[in-house]
Amino acid sequence: MLFRTVLQWICEHWVEIFAVASSILYICLEIRQRSSMWIVGFISSAVYAAVFFRSELYAFSALYVYFVAASVYGMYCWRYAKNADDGSRPVCRLDWNTGIVLSLISAVLFAIIWYVLDTYISPDTLVIPPYSEALAVALSIVATWMLAKKILEQWLVWIFVNFFSSALYFLCQLYPTSALFIIYGIMSVAGWLHWKKSLKLIDN
Repeated sequence: MLFRTVLQWICEHWVEIFAVASSILYICLEIRQRSSMWIVGFISSAVYAAVFFRSELYAFSALYVYFVAASVYGMYCWRYAKNADDGSRPVCRLDWNTGIVLSLISAVLFAIIWYVLDTYISPDTLVIPPYSEALAVALSIVATWMLAKKILEQWLVWIFVNFFSSALYFLCQLYPTSALFIIYGIMSVAGWLHWKKSLKLIDN
């Protein structure tokens, strides 16, 4: 009986499970700085865009459409906009001016997304408060750009976003995705440490 129940659950959620598996592969490749991560990210993002749209998480669905486009841009940045001696794009630090600009962009995105969700989406279809979804989406957009530029501090943004999003997905009953983002959060800490070590090797 238990096996049949589990099998039925897997059959009902196989799309989300596939998205979870491909997303774990994505972050593993990201930590190791493999440009192939962008191909995996393109696929997993397209699948998740459909999953979130079906769950009426419209801002998250739009975010993953953005991730699809960002995967193409990220692939270009990592493969064709290189400037390291070995032909790879090096890890870099976030400078103050860029940090201020990104903070302002995050605030503007947060306000716009919150306004759109609060104004144009029926409250009956909102599973979570619009400001919480807006915060996660706004920071994810900025962090993805930072990833394309291989900025070390993008991991700090993802650590917060991943654990925060895990709670949101749990409230939406997207349990495999909620578990994924806990794993994401833990792996983001590992990514921060790995990239920081890589940066020290470059500086030396």
